[in-house]
Amino acid sequence: MRRRPGIGGLQTAAAARDQYRMLGENVAKIRTDLMKEHLTTFRSQLEDFARKHKNDIRKNPAFRSQFHEMCANVGVDPLASNKGFWAELLGIGDFYYELGVQIVDICLATRVHNGGLIDLQELCNLLCQRRKSAHGAVSEDDCLRAISKLKVLGSGFEVISVGKRKLVRSVPTELNKDHNAILELAQAQGFVTVEEVEKRLSWPSGRATDALETLLDEGLAMIDDGHRDRKRRYWFPCASSLSSVGTDTLKI
Repeated sequence: MRRRPGIGGLQTAAAARDQYRMLGENVAKIRTDLMKEHLTTFRSQLEDFARKHKNDIRKNPAFRSQFHEMCANVGVDPLASNKGFWAELLGIGDFYYELGVQIVDICLATRVHNGGLIDLQELCNLLCQRRKSAHGAVSEDDCLRAISKLKVLGSGFEVISVGKRKLVRSVPTELNKDHNAILELAQAQGFVTVEEVEKRLSWPSGRATDALETLLDEGLAMIDDGHRDRKRRYWFPCASSLSSVGTDTLKI
């Protein structure tokens, strides 16, 4: 018959478990303290780097984007507040606040042309035209960061992906998969017809018409009935360039 462990054996096993637990806690604490030390050192080096290269961070969009990635790696958000070390050193918070205000102005000014849906690259181009060289270049990454700060204004401002393009939505319109599919299809020539949507997407007539009429009601599409084939064209300004519309025309 196998003997059961006595009280002494149980106590020894319990003591061993406690020792292993304490050892594990000590190792975890050492690792945590070491990690905190490394992060503190890295943040200090990041601050020194920012002081040394602050002009490049302010004026060079690619350099600024890489700097943001470095900050994210150590849990630093230079845009978290307009006050504090980063704001005083770089003025980044003010830069993105100013950029956000200009984005709102441009979206409002172009809404009559595109129904509140503008291509991200087109938005960047209009921003650069407005700011000119005196304010430094603006990248898509800058626009995306500024737009992310505009979410406090509500659900109106959002970046959506349609195919390989990014569109900035400035109206609280909910676009479903059908709408996105039509917008992606329209990128080829700027417009679609009901017949083309039915054929290319294998939809029944009712589904195509319903989605197109919804986009029309939301101001995202315009109709063109002046063709010999008598097929109605649904034009989407957001799927074509606004380069022909100057900043003076848009009054931005």
